[in-house]
Amino acid sequence: QVQLVESGGGLVQAGGSLRLSCAASGPLFSSYAMGWFRQAPGKERELVASISWSGGDTHYAESVKGRFTISRDNAKNTVYLQMNSLKPEDTGVYYCAARRRPWAGSRWYPTEDIRLYDHWGPGTQVTVSS
Repeated sequence: QVQLVESGGGLVQAGGSLRLSCAASGPLFSSYAMGWFRQAPGKERELVASISWSGGDTHYAESVKGRFTISRDNAKNTVYLQMNSLKPEDTGVYYCAARRRPWAGSRWYPTEDIRLYDHWGPGTQVTVSS
């Protein structure tokens, strides 16, 4: 069983930057595609960014494209989300999630369906002030 713990959230002024980290424990981290989701109060959880097993493929929500960057370091069992040019609408709880590769030769594709992610971290709060 893989366990995920997010860190790096906090309060930042609009236009500023934050870097979130997600530390994973458990075997075969490279067999999991990773995603970052966020949820504002009263709203549904939404996909922010996702990354393939090797890190060679990424996908971003249109609202964050050009501002956020997802990356992973499989040697450190960690996935990152660099957030630049933050806006008040970026405020929310950010969750790290892992999706198991179905089989060794399966092809990666981005998905925003939270039901397809197998493991979740407890979340970290990001607040952007105007």
